[in-house]
Amino acid sequence: MSAYLEVWRSTGPELFALDAERFTVGKAPSNDVSIGSDRTASRLHAAFERYQAGWCVRDLGSRNGTFVNGQRIWSEHPLYAGDEIRVGKTRLVYRPDGAMSPLTVTEAAEGAPDLTRREGEVLLALCRPVLTGDVFTEPASIRQIAEVLVVTEAAIKQHLAHLYDKFGIHEEGERRRVRLANEAVRRGAVTIADLRAERSPETST
Repeated sequence: MSAYLEVWRSTGPELFALDAERFTVGKAPSNDVSIGSDRTASRLHAAFERYQAGWCVRDLGSRNGTFVNGQRIWSEHPLYAGDEIRVGKTRLVYRPDGAMSPLTVTEAAEGAPDLTRREGEVLLALCRPVLTGDVFTEPASIRQIAEVLVVTEAAIKQHLAHLYDKFGIHEEGERRRVRLANEAVRRGAVTIADLRAERSPETST
């Protein structure tokens, strides 16, 4: 399969194959990826373009900006596997060439690893901001997770280290949290239903 985008809508993700040289995203129906229900998006918001070395995303002078992994971009920005792009309030995830998505089948071929109860709670707290509806949301910080679960930041770092190993995320830096959140959702360790339940005021942690 060619590179593709996971476009997260209120009903869940849709997959768009990046099988041309250029794709546009915006509110207008003439875009390759139309997000007409997102009132914070511009009519012609951003473009994805293919180069010999890979794919880049570029903001097209939108009102609310385009973000990659929480950082607003002002010029062409190269994309790497698992990068999260925000266009208005719409979340997109970049998947590179040849990466087959388990979202296309009823049950993921690559399921989630075995998790302890606490690791599952850490993942839910990490991914919870996905449904906040802010212009851009990124995974929760170590401090935020520690506050939600009422444990020390050192304990959260230890749990995250185990989770990085279990999900095969070996890169360094803050971007690991973005990769982990994306992998947790992609492989079914955290579902949209789980996140919605976590947002309910009747749900205790």
